[in-house]
Amino acid sequence: MAATLHSLRRFDGVAALLFLVALGTPGPAGSLNEAPGPSFLSCPLERIGTQLVRCDNLTGAGVEAPFWIPEQQ
Repeated sequence: MAATLHSLRRFDGVAALLFLVALGTPGPAGSLNEAPGPSFLSCPLERIGTQLVRCDNLTGAGVEAPFWIPEQQ
């Protein structure tokens, strides 16, 4: 009985310590003042050669762009 009570107290101590450590760790950072980027709708899907681009960013994971996508000027 005494051994069981001792192990329960040890478990409670470890659990409390882990809880305090979790409270002390920083959470994810965020900002409410971030300026929004270009709207997804304001940047049409285009191609440069055989690469797909949107808002000057390569997209499409390297897949060859179909011919019917307009080419960026």
